[in-house]
Amino acid sequence: MKSDRLLAILLLLQTRGRVPADELAAELEVSARTIYRDVEALSAAGVPVYAERGRHGGITLLPGYRTDVTGLTGDEARALFVLAAQGVHSALGLDSALVSALRKVMAALPAPHRPAAELTSRRILVDPDRWLPGPRREVELDALHTAVFADRRLRLRYRHSGDSRLRTYTVDPYGLVSKAGVWYLVADRRRSPALFRVDRIASATVLEEPVRRRDEVELADVWHTLRRRIEERPRELRVTARVHRSRLDMFSRIVGPLLTESPGAHGEGQDEGDWVTVHLAFSALPGVSVLLQFGPWVEVLDPPEAVDELLARARDVLALYDPQQEPERKPEHDTAPSHEAEE
Repeated sequence: MKSDRLLAILLLLQTRGRVPADELAAELEVSARTIYRDVEALSAAGVPVYAERGRHGGITLLPGYRTDVTGLTGDEARALFVLAAQGVHSALGLDSALVSALRKVMAALPAPHRPAAELTSRRILVDPDRWLPGPRREVELDALHTAVFADRRLRLRYRHSGDSRLRTYTVDPYGLVSKAGVWYLVADRRRSPALFRVDRIASATVLEEPVRRRDEVELADVWHTLRRRIEERPRELRVTARVHRSRLDMFSRIVGPLLTESPGAHGEGQDEGDWVTVHLAFSALPGVSVLLQFGPWVEVLDPPEAVDELLARARDVLALYDPQQEPERKPEHDTAPSHEAEE
């Protein structure tokens, strides 16, 4: 463990320059006294490392000193070659850079580790895209990428889900997140966290104003807050339905996040022949219309207002294709979409 820690100290110093001993101790989860002992060990091994005392002091290497020692274990070398699909790097314009970087890493690896790393890149593939994601707009990340790395504010023209209008927002970006093949801009709007799907951004203008992020708040912190807000959104409408067993697997894959428990978890529906009882939770009544895609293979049993909602939507569809039918109601659009979280 000490040899790993010595190498970690060396690589941190090469990356960051002067680093306070307390900061090294906190990152490596040891005491400052241990860090000073490790510095002495590095110095005794011929590494030009020294400690500077005082308010602005810290541990540092002599200027210009570099080491090409990778210190990678076999597992670490393989881990580097289990990379995401090229799509993420393509969107950032980094495909060629990725290939070049991996080539350099391969050359720097100890000879015994190279065959395993190369085999891993040929045997393991991570594809972040979901099955049948549907057509997507081309995503332009140039302006967003510039603002994120230049620490500049952004002016967005943005279309929310279910709203045809474009709205204008001035935001303070923290960074970009790729989730299941979909890019999101994570930013503050009026000092509150906000999430914007990149493929709904009609235009993005980088402003001259410097970004106004909240103090000591990082991208990972804001993303965690926004993700929890979406995943833990209250779902107060409880629906009981029955699903034909021939469609149960497909049903579970498509609406799995809406299920409150595994189908038939308490023995319900086991005596209903070809049908299984399921329980779902929706955040709003119109959401139950998602069940119409299953046709006669899913029947909503309760509550009555959910049955009425599906019946009304079915009549709307029938009226669209049969001029003799009257629509139950005109299609509705959100009048005040939330800008704080976009799924």
